[in-house]
Amino acid sequence: MAARGWRPAAAAIAAARPGGGGPGRGPGAGPASEPVPGTGPQPAAPATAAVYVHWPYCRKRCSYCNFNKYVVPAVDEAAMRACLVREARTLLRLSQVQSVTSVFFGGGTPSLATPRTMAAVLEAIAGTAHLPASAEVTLEANPSSASPPRLDGFRAAGINRLSIGVQSLDDAELQLLGREHTAVEARRAVEVARGLFPGRTSIDLIFGLPGQSQSAWAQGLEAALGLCDDHVSLYQLTLERGTALAAQVWGGNLPAPSQDLLADMYHTACTMLVAAGFRHYEVSNFARKGALSTHNLSYWRAEQYVGVGPGAHGRFVPWGEGGCSREARVQTLEPDAWMREVQTQGHGTRRRVVLSPLEQLEEVLALGLRTDEGVTHERWGHFSPHLSLEAVFGAPGEAAELQQQGWLVLDGGGLRCRREGLALLDSLLPGLLCQLQRGWARPPAAAHPGTPRRGPTGDGGEAAPEMAGAVSDGSGE
Repeated sequence: MAARGWRPAAAAIAAARPGGGGPGRGPGAGPASEPVPGTGPQPAAPATAAVYVHWPYCRKRCSYCNFNKYVVPAVDEAAMRACLVREARTLLRLSQVQSVTSVFFGGGTPSLATPRTMAAVLEAIAGTAHLPASAEVTLEANPSSASPPRLDGFRAAGINRLSIGVQSLDDAELQLLGREHTAVEARRAVEVARGLFPGRTSIDLIFGLPGQSQSAWAQGLEAALGLCDDHVSLYQLTLERGTALAAQVWGGNLPAPSQDLLADMYHTACTMLVAAGFRHYEVSNFARKGALSTHNLSYWRAEQYVGVGPGAHGRFVPWGEGGCSREARVQTLEPDAWMREVQTQGHGTRRRVVLSPLEQLEEVLALGLRTDEGVTHERWGHFSPHLSLEAVFGAPGEAAELQQQGWLVLDGGGLRCRREGLALLDSLLPGLLCQLQRGWARPPAAAHPGTPRRGPTGDGGEAAPEMAGAVSDGSGE
């Protein structure tokens, strides 16, 4: 499941921009546009990146899902495997990354692929850039395609972490969601996974279903706490245009939960998970015993990543073709079209947009504030060496008001939300983004007295606004 949390962040960024535009200055299917003027000297290529690999196929489409996935009579896995391998090599060479910090196989339902495909892609990555033995390698798995022999095969192929799309442990709720598995199958899959991947098995849960009560959610979460390992991802159900579930709710056939009920469900979940020893380290993610998702942290911390496969998103500087500015990249969505492009040109990049210095900072802010560590001074300074967090958010404005109200903190550690503010982040972000834009537009002397201002140089990591199949912690199917 593509992490839904990015969609509100991206929407907030778009809404705060003049004209409501999205990332970048416009489409660019051909060569990248020129580097942003005034960004200062360009540093060497970044040494590390994460890699996301998208498997686009599912056996069925869930009632709530609008992700980039395809249900087809037969999959030519050999052809898909060859293209994933080729594109991974091409894009890693283009980025000139020296070492890969993590790999995430998402979808779609990547557990429908054979372990041979995962092994081939990992071999290609390791042959192009260093892949440490300790690197986190996650596979999204659906309980219906997570038999013991299959999971054992994935482990032998190099997978060392599983993210299982449980979604619910109630059969009626699973049926409403259009899931393929039962509660019994979900329990069995998690138990098997914990045996093969102890301490490295995450489960994915959805709340806010039509007709779901507060007590039913609390009971379901209690059952999940008795089953789970050391990582849990919670997602509020989002009704997406074009899905069967949205049509039922908007047509009046199913009740939509109130915003107050959704807030109560989220608060209940946070309270129960923290009481069970979990750290609430990101809006939707909880971990104990240090089992944070390394891969997903790379997005929230604005680190570089390469997206491989149909519809995958990426953020990196194409040093290998002479680029020196960070680009937002999207691969061709439709699998057959994507494969044709990979076979002819080595990759299927459909859209590439140079991110301006301000746009990079907007992503750093919107995604960093999702975490309990927030945006540190060090990370901000990496992207904005001459316009500090204090210069932007220490001035009178929205941030100061939010601090007075108890939602936000700006101190020696950086800018972050208090626990109560984390739940309200979607409503806090627009004002903070507007304050950033005003600070950026001020003359350099006013923004940071006595110091000429340069924008970020584009050497660092890449944040991830609304990624269709870019990252997750739970199976989308």
